[in-house]
Amino acid sequence: MIVAIENGRRQLGPGVVFYCERLEVPEGAHIALWGPSGCGKSTLLNILSGLLRADSGAVIVDGMDLQTLNEGQLDRFRGEHLGFVFQTFNLLAPFTALQNVMLGMRFSDTIPAKEWKPRATALLERVGLKHRLHSKPNTMSVGEQQRVAIARALANRQKLIVADEPTGSLDPKTSKTVMDLLLEMCQEQKVTLLLVTHDRAIADRLPMQFDCSGLVKEETA
Repeated sequence: MIVAIENGRRQLGPGVVFYCERLEVPEGAHIALWGPSGCGKSTLLNILSGLLRADSGAVIVDGMDLQTLNEGQLDRFRGEHLGFVFQTFNLLAPFTALQNVMLGMRFSDTIPAKEWKPRATALLERVGLKHRLHSKPNTMSVGEQQRVAIARALANRQKLIVADEPTGSLDPKTSKTVMDLLLEMCQEQKVTLLLVTHDRAIADRLPMQFDCSGLVKEETA
């Protein structure tokens, strides 16, 4: 299993707790973490990616127990093992598409420096942005920005891609195009995909689903 959580618990507020008894994800799987707003799916994704620490339980990613890592070790682990695609893209406005993809490579030893530019260029061309290499995010459509984010997520040859509502800011036509591309790219690169969505139609496009309903509960006195 590339990802596993067992008895993962996180206090979210007074009387409110997140708890996941068990989730195991085989390497190479594409799995949708789905459910209504507030059910705990993004909390689960954030714990599995080390962006949020569980108060207790085991969180294993690619053989590493994230609970044993300090913040610096977590940052390096994420840079080398995980790629992120967010609803709001999180591109850096002062930089071009090419620079945004290359920047992530600086925080990992996975790709030699001499390969940064050619690899970033090849990924952007693969997602259909050959004509946008030197464009900045504010000159690009939301669909184009999400394509840059997908290329960036795959830049370090990560084994795991985590996507939090990646089509949430897109219109239906662009959403389908981006989802097609994300699934194709993950298949081509042979990476595991964890995708959060509240949309059952999107969840059904992935071969595995995990219903997150009930992960967040009110504690009884």
